[in-house]
Amino acid sequence: MELFESARTVRLRSHHDKYLYAEDDESHVSQDRNASSPNVRWLVEPVPNSPGVIRLRSRYGRYLSASNEPFLLGVTGRKVLQTLPYRLDSSVEWIPVRDGSHARLRTRYGNYLRANAGLPPLRNSVTHDAPHRHAGWILWDVEVVQVLSSQAESSDPAPAPTPADPLPPYKPPSRSPSPSPSPVPTAALRPPHQRSESPPPFIAQPPPPPPGYIAPPEPRLIRLESTESFTVPLHKVDGRAIHYHIGDDNGDITDDKEGQSFTFNGTSLEELLERLQEETGLKDVIICSRSPINGKLMPLRLQLPPNNAAMHIVLVQESSKLAKSFP
Repeated sequence: MELFESARTVRLRSHHDKYLYAEDDESHVSQDRNASSPNVRWLVEPVPNSPGVIRLRSRYGRYLSASNEPFLLGVTGRKVLQTLPYRLDSSVEWIPVRDGSHARLRTRYGNYLRANAGLPPLRNSVTHDAPHRHAGWILWDVEVVQVLSSQAESSDPAPAPTPADPLPPYKPPSRSPSPSPSPVPTAALRPPHQRSESPPPFIAQPPPPPPGYIAPPEPRLIRLESTESFTVPLHKVDGRAIHYHIGDDNGDITDDKEGQSFTFNGTSLEELLERLQEETGLKDVIICSRSPINGKLMPLRLQLPPNNAAMHIVLVQESSKLAKSFP
């Protein structure tokens, strides 16, 4: 993808609004919501002689690697680790593939970098796989933290000459091709005892720079960060805040039970239900909201509120007493 071609450092945000995270043990990889952590920043290295192929290095100097080690018995996904192999091979090479406004990272063997969800140990884990279900789990948003640049601006301009000591404007020597060498004089080819006592030829030298001249800086990397970081997402995401509780058999919520919240970027109730199932690990649940008239819980069945308004909802089991009372 063209975004990686100009990127020096990136963050990869998964479908679950979590970032690819390099664990402090310098070996494992997971997902984390803390976008300000240096562990979610990955250095982009293009693979020589392989256009469109990159390597990703963590803050510990280790490469994001697709290993052959199974993640769990009976599960098709394999572990993704931080490694520093003696010889760089295809296990540390990734091929970015655009998928709409997202990116997929494919290995040389056709698997994709996958952000998992569900109950532990799947929750927050990262594997590589060719999934037939949960296709959204292999989609990533690319946020550029640091870009490559071939030019840099000078921070200290050259001082201007004072009126008491005017100086003509200085023009650096042009970078024209070097002139072809002049022919060697015939007298220089004579034996020493036959050479005439002629003075050595004059060789022109470029004039020295005037006092106060500052040479332009060499090209360097420009770090584009403000208070947190300058991000270049692939698309604009306008999410809504979801605040939810899990009700009991009657839909009641105990006062000491703290609710949870997250940002939701979907557009339908089906997507919201799937996201809540991932967050809670519960499968047979119904999304309910309180009636503004009598405060009773009623199931949501039509569509989400307009304008990305925040939602306060309660989840109840389909087998609960409250669910059976719904019309």
